[in-house]
Amino acid sequence: MIEKTIKPDLGFIKEIIAGGGESLKKCYQCATCSVKCSLSPDKDPFPRKEMIKAQWGMKNELLASPDIWLCHQCGDCTAYCPRGAKPGDVLSAIRRLAILHYSFPGFLSRWIGKPKFLPLVLFIPALFLGLVVLAKESLFDKLGIESSVSQKIIFASTTIFPHWLINSFFAFFGGLVFMAIIVGIIRFWYAMKAIDKGKKPAKGLGKSIISTFIKIITHDDFTKCTVNKWRFLAHSLVFFGFIGLSFVTIWVITLSINPLFQKGLVYPFNFFNPLKIMANLGGIGLIAGCLLMIYNRLKQKGIGTYFDWFFILVLLACGLSGFATEIFHYARVDTLKVIVYFIHLLFVSILLMYLPYSKFAHFFYRATALIYAEYSGRSNEAK
Repeated sequence: MIEKTIKPDLGFIKEIIAGGGESLKKCYQCATCSVKCSLSPDKDPFPRKEMIKAQWGMKNELLASPDIWLCHQCGDCTAYCPRGAKPGDVLSAIRRLAILHYSFPGFLSRWIGKPKFLPLVLFIPALFLGLVVLAKESLFDKLGIESSVSQKIIFASTTIFPHWLINSFFAFFGGLVFMAIIVGIIRFWYAMKAIDKGKKPAKGLGKSIISTFIKIITHDDFTKCTVNKWRFLAHSLVFFGFIGLSFVTIWVITLSINPLFQKGLVYPFNFFNPLKIMANLGGIGLIAGCLLMIYNRLKQKGIGTYFDWFFILVLLACGLSGFATEIFHYARVDTLKVIVYFIHLLFVSILLMYLPYSKFAHFFYRATALIYAEYSGRSNEAK
């Protein structure tokens, strides 16, 4: 018989409690949470085993577990817990620590999780954006680019914020963010495989990716939550609103190489252009979803941490400042237009630059965990 010695990581337990998992102490392992969770598999169900491991400070096992990401924090387990524990909040705190563990460089994730670093978190993107704007005249001269820009463009793209400069700025940092995300995902993938110790895959990687893509697009798991059904609507509005805005943004950025621009969908878009309509609808969905998330959290009194609120408020600020920019542009209030557009670019920069370290990274780690669940056969064990 092989015995396993458990060495509790007391620091890890304290971090879970400090990160919103203070109800961990209330759990007495009745397993009601696992019984009531509609997403939990029959074999090795969660979140009971995660609550046990968290109480014992089993850091390595928890951070490498795909199950902490399969939980969607819908609140069903909390609603039925006889002790008032909140397993979803505990798992949320563990997910935050997983991002900190796998992200590179890790200090940026620590900054995002602590309010005292907020001034620095805001200052860095503002500094980079400001330096780019101040250096644009020198860049104009070196690259031989005309500094005059049409004022007819729907969004406030003036000589102060030429599109080629802004696109280059976001493309550069987007590339860095992409590499950071890849590093984190690879680390997480190999950690999950190490826990399974050479277990043969149940499905091909390609098929696993396709199955997960369908699950994400349909939000299938969210529909299984029973207590907080509004969470499905809020998450869907934010998700699809962001997808719509991202699609239009990518379209505009690739205008010089996009062959479809030769077929009528030419920038700048008029108000009734399909892409313009998509952008406005996406912005409305994003704002409505964020407001609904905020309402749900306030209604439940104290749900969420600074880490959660930072992401939601930055998303909301992106949407509101984008519409404000558009309004001031149509009203021809040039001074306010430029100021608000800079604020909009600042919040978009914050969202992009800190993507691998904020709650935005949930999308990539959860998607990776869902893929691995399909790949390893874990998803076939569901109820």
